[in-house]
Amino acid sequence: MDTKTVPPVKERKTLTDFMRANTKFIIDPVVTYLARYRFSPDALTVVGMLSHFLFAWLIAEGHMTWAAVAIFAIAPLDAFDGALARKLGRKQGGFGAFLDSTLDRLAEIILFGGFILFYVNEENALMLGIAYLAITGSIMVSYARARAEALGYNCKVGIASRVERYFVMIGFLFFNLPDVALIILAAATYITLGQRMYHVWLQAYPAGEEARASNE
Repeated sequence: MDTKTVPPVKERKTLTDFMRANTKFIIDPVVTYLARYRFSPDALTVVGMLSHFLFAWLIAEGHMTWAAVAIFAIAPLDAFDGALARKLGRKQGGFGAFLDSTLDRLAEIILFGGFILFYVNEENALMLGIAYLAITGSIMVSYARARAEALGYNCKVGIASRVERYFVMIGFLFFNLPDVALIILAAATYITLGQRMYHVWLQAYPAGEEARASNE
């Protein structure tokens, strides 16, 4: 496929974009400090992934509020690795980007593993199934964007990107409502998958969008 022929489709700013733009005053000083000592962005990525074993353990043990606090305190490390790589002049799209994307998916699998263990211990088959939908939906949302961008399309759309998913999880876990968090995530991730598929379809078949717009 010739990626140069892909028509532009307007994308809305995501929560990730908003947070990146409005938290620079926090991120920049920390990144500058880490860069001074040549701290590895890849090490930050690995630490962020490993921290999800703690989150999963807390959830599996039923300590939902503490899990929310831990995720809120530690998960923002994920915002520093990319900024640190840029500060150090690392090439964009290199191994660091691959490692970050791959370990982000692994981190979510680990995290949802905590829910699965919790519901296995509770012998709650219904919520176990919903947890399965939530994790598969989360992975498919990320896969859809990665695959679309590999084909030359833009795909940063949808109501449940990674940041949104973590906000939902933190909020409901804090109030000890893991069932509500997973039900919302299961629904929202598959809605997002549909949104991303439709968004890519508009780029692949722009004539259909033009015809629809002319009828409105």
